[in-house]
Amino acid sequence: MMEQRTKIAVFGGGCFWCTEAIFSELRGVTSVLPGYAGGTVKNPTYEQVCTGTTGHAEVTRVEYDPSLIKFHDLLTVFFATHDPTTLNRQGDDIGTQYRSAIFFTSDEQKNEALQFIKDLEASDPGGKPIVTEVVPLDAFYEAEDYHREYFKKHPGAPYCQLIIEPKVQKLQTKFIQLLKNEAKR
Repeated sequence: MMEQRTKIAVFGGGCFWCTEAIFSELRGVTSVLPGYAGGTVKNPTYEQVCTGTTGHAEVTRVEYDPSLIKFHDLLTVFFATHDPTTLNRQGDDIGTQYRSAIFFTSDEQKNEALQFIKDLEASDPGGKPIVTEVVPLDAFYEAEDYHREYFKKHPGAPYCQLIIEPKVQKLQTKFIQLLKNEAKR
């Protein structure tokens, strides 16, 4: 019965190590997997995706219980923890594999994501346009095992300290009401 209660959302917001670390902290999230979506090659490898030639984005597949966290909350966190105004780029990570994307799994998600983007742009009329793709999920391919829980396993790595840790700290400060453990680390 658990499967019927949960839903799937797939987000691309740059490096999947970052998005996995963020979504793993949220209450109601039952599973988070890094992977690839939106490309033309079946079962791509990390090395293939890094070339930018497969069309895949690095994504995070989030399984969540909508009775504990709403898709709107996931969207709020997603847009607050990456830059949705830079095309094919997040910081120093450059290429189509780092694009901002929502791979929807239902018309409800599609409509809510499009409305969220419209509202976000309306809230800052002079701001940069949002370039986040909102496209149907055709396939999700799990990333290699060594990518799973990367931040948790390698907290001292320079990328984790410089890029991921500030995003996690922002999440823990700004969205404390959405965290699994409502206390900071």
